[in-house]
Amino acid sequence: MTEKMKIGNREFVFGKHVYIMGILNVTPDSFSDGGKFNTMDQAMAQVEKMIAQGADLIDVGGESTRPGHQQITEEEEIERVVPVIQKIKETFDIPVSIDTYKSKVAKAALDAGADMLNDIWGFLYDEKMAELAATYDVPVCLMHNRNNTEYGDFVRDVVEDLKKCLAVAEKHGVKKENIILDPGVGFGKTYEQNLAIINHLEALCDMGYPVLLATSRKSVIGLTLDLPVTEREEGTIATSVMGAMKGCDFVRVHDVQANARALKMTEAILYEEEKRK
Repeated sequence: MTEKMKIGNREFVFGKHVYIMGILNVTPDSFSDGGKFNTMDQAMAQVEKMIAQGADLIDVGGESTRPGHQQITEEEEIERVVPVIQKIKETFDIPVSIDTYKSKVAKAALDAGADMLNDIWGFLYDEKMAELAATYDVPVCLMHNRNNTEYGDFVRDVVEDLKKCLAVAEKHGVKKENIILDPGVGFGKTYEQNLAIINHLEALCDMGYPVLLATSRKSVIGLTLDLPVTEREEGTIATSVMGAMKGCDFVRVHDVQANARALKMTEAILYEEEKRK
């Protein structure tokens, strides 16, 4: 198991703490906060707020990847994310991740100061992403994804799919200690499958890599609670707590403060025996 990882100038140590990746969508059409952080001032205010509330790194996305989203050009995506990444790096001392599956966008983001790649296709959409990760020697989050929801043995198939991503990473020379895995909640899965992968996160944790759980405000929560996207904070917190209990190392969330508090409480309980020694 990867015990620690350098992202930007920070060291992340795994096994006893869940780190928080704060979401910054600079898109007009994101499913949960589209258009809210489109201006530079709005974006920087949100970053400042998330850092104050406990974010350990910031994930910048320039294209909505919600189901049925409209794909935009690489140029448009670059225009959205590069100035924001540059400004975050100038203004704050926090690692920045770029949420993209396109190598041209990823390269522009890395050149602008991004410290990490977050690829919703796990190198399977654009293999040049793997080349970039190796060349720039940066951490990468490889997410499970599929174009369909047809599985045999669901959890085992997810693990096997992720092994394909890992094979691409290895082929291009990406270091094992630079890899994080993401179960891909909300991508290539039915409602029941989304619940199942959260319930069986240990299958991913057992693969020997840090695991990032990204469920924030997603449809699996909306369908379970029958609530709109604006009222899914408690549901998200429940999944973050489950993630901590299953062995996840990161959660990717919109509502940093509430999740940070819930995770702090969860960790106090999980590791109370050590505190007594």
